Amino acid sequence: MQIATWNVNSLSVRLPQVLDWLAQNPVDAIGLQELKLVDEKFPFDALQAAGYHAVSFGQKTYNGVAILSRAPLRDVVRNIPGHDDVQARVIAATLDTADGPVRLVNCYFVNGQAPGSDKFAYKLLWLEALRRWLEAELQAHPRLVLVGDFNVAPEDRDSFDPVGLKDTIHHTAEERAHFQALLQLGLTDAYRLFDQPEKSFSWWDYRMLGFQKNRGLRIDHILVSATLKDRVEACHIDRAPRKNPQPSDHAPVVVRLG
Repeated sequence: MQIATWNVNSLSVRLPQVLDWLAQNPVDAIGLQELKLVDEKFPFDALQAAGYHAVSFGQKTYNGVAILSRAPLRDVVRNIPGHDDVQARVIAATLDTADGPVRLVNCYFVNGQAPGSDKFAYKLLWLEALRRWLEAELQAHPRLVLVGDFNVAPEDRDSFDPVGLKDTIHHTAEERAHFQALLQLGLTDAYRLFDQPEKSFSWWDYRMLGFQKNRGLRIDHILVSATLKDRVEACHIDRAPRKNPQPSDHAPVVVRLG
């Protein structure tokens, strides 16, 4: 099976691109982030016509996450249980496969703005709440995949300028420590299970020819639980949609499980 993640940066704007991509890349499930629309305006009918069940957790103007799946979705959870948060950032659901259930957790991680800011403090609290919840989720669902826009470049090689951007947002020691804490739960960065080209990124700024000059960051990730690690056959970043007219600033990431 194939599972993908994509920050679409407004589903209402990017829906035709999402439908085109799914037609060319018929993944079994995908997590979308930054929907920027409420659930009442979510395009369930268009996605159903494309062959996908969908669950969403929308928010006007900002945030918003959804899971699309070829298989029906059950046991849906929205936001981190026990963590008071008005922002729509987390959705989880179980899909039943021929090899057993897979728990898919899709997150739009907090950006954090800048170290020392109130938004950065909120990010660190949110990351800790996520880790605690995922620890319990992994106990209940050993076959788990965590996808999303993490807003963290885990290592220097995940940044186009690790020296110049040292200790700035996405690059701080605190953010990277939280990413490592997720790995310590038994999760594995699927992309790093394979040799990858140097300067492989999933996000590029719209400004200053960021994509054309490959001034990017790898901040969109797929983490798999220990039970699924040995089944990972490939993981790649699909840069093609970033070349579209009016693209999202993020590219999809896809993992293939055998």
